[in-house]
Order: sequence, then structure tokens, then C-alpha cells
Amino acid sequence: MDSKLKKQLTVYAEHYETSDFLPGDPSWFMHRAEGGDNQETTAFIASCLSYGNRKLFMPKIQQLFDMAKGNLYQWISNGEYQVNIPDSDVTFYRLQTYHHIHRLFDGLHSLFQTHRTLGAFLQAKGVTTAMEAIEVITQYFASWDVGHLIPHTAASSCKRICMFLRWMVRDHSPVDLGLWPFIDKRTLLMPLDTHVLQEAIRLNLIRNKSTTMKTVIALTKELKKFFPDDPLKGDFALFGYGMQQTKQTQGHDG
Repeated sequence: MDSKLKKQLTVYAEHYETSDFLPGDPSWFMHRAEGGDNQETTAFIASCLSYGNRKLFMPKIQQLFDMAKGNLYQWISNGEYQVNIPDSDVTFYRLQTYHHIHRLFDGLHSLFQTHRTLGAFLQAKGVTTAMEAIEVITQYFASWDVGHLIPHTAASSCKRICMFLRWMVRDHSPVDLGLWPFIDKRTLLMPLDTHVLQEAIRLNLIRNKSTTMKTVIALTKELKKFFPDDPLKGDFALFGYGMQQTKQTQGHDG
């Protein structure tokens, strides 16, 4: 192991895993929600919409949060969402229509009637690892016609589900909630997008340039060498490394 790189990544992780990280990040919404069930539901919905430009998707999450008066769990559980979210083909955000949002909430509403929460549903399925959680979530929502809000299979990078699981599982964090102790945080998988992929390649952590689950597993395996008991501390480390590279580039440009 490169001891210099380990020290560098540890410093970045400690510096960026802070509540200062929350404003402007989709994780901010779950910290505004009250009650564990509501935090879990808010986090899941926020993660589903977290793609593209933050300046565009953050207001959409806020819109739903406001419709629900801050309690998305109760709003969906009681079926009140049907008043505000018509089952129509009108665009809600990018490729997602109100129909897709409506169907996502239909799926959650049905699940809440039988298992109370998504976490309880996963526990009933015997889930103890992140990969099992991803498989159960993708399989469940595959029949609900939710568009691209949730991947249809676990073969893709499943970035947003991996991010949601980080929020739910990692404990003792100013950012992540740690509501799901039934999943071992050592099994968490790296939320992978093109930016993270670029940083990982630049650090020689991986060579694969495709955003697939195979790459996710390979990168997470490398991060375990630096953070064996908490591999997704590496998420903050790579974010910090990317920020540092941006600052240096801007400095050179100036």
C-alpha cells in the first residue's frame, strides 16, 4: 500500500466529512426531516432524483418536500401524494414525468402498507449486505414503471442507490444517518459517476473506464485497503481529492 496516498486520502476524508458538506448536497433534505421513518423516505426520494445538474434537481426535491409539508413518509403512506402528483405524461424533471414520480410513490405506498418502511422490507428479505439491498430494491421497483428513477438491474453502477445506502448505513458521521445497523458498512459499495471514475483513474486505483457494477466493486476493493472497516470513507476522500485538483487547476489558470 502507498503510505503517502493513504495519509493523503485520510486527510481529505477527515476534512470533507463534515456538516459543512450538507448545504447544496441532496443529503441536506434528510437532515431537515424529523423522525427516522421520514428521514429514510426523504433520503430515498432525494437519491432517486439526484442526477444531472444540482441547480436543477435540488429544487425538484424541495418541491416534493414542500408538497409533503416536510413529512414525505406520512404523505406517501396516507396516499395524499395522489392529490399533488397526477398520473400524467407531463415532464417533472428531465426524462422523468409525473407518471414516473406517481408510480414511484405508488410502489412505496404499497410497500409501506405491508412492511411499514423500506428498511423493514429489506430486513424481512434477510438483507445484510449492500449488494443484497441493491438487488432487492431494483427487483422490487422493476415492475412499477418508474422510468430511470431506479435502475432496472444491479448490473449498472447503481450510483444513487449506493449513495442512499451510504446515508442509511454509515454511523458516527455528521453527514450519514446510520439508521440501518442490519447492513454491515464494510459491505457498502462506492457511489460511482464519471467524476469519481476520473479521480480514481488519476490516482491509479482502477483502470476500467466504464461505470458498471464491476468497476464499482473493483474500486471499493481498492478503497478497503485504505479504509478496511469503512470503505466509503473513501467517498469523501475522493471528493476532497477532486476539489483539491480543481483548486490547483484554477490556480494555474489564474
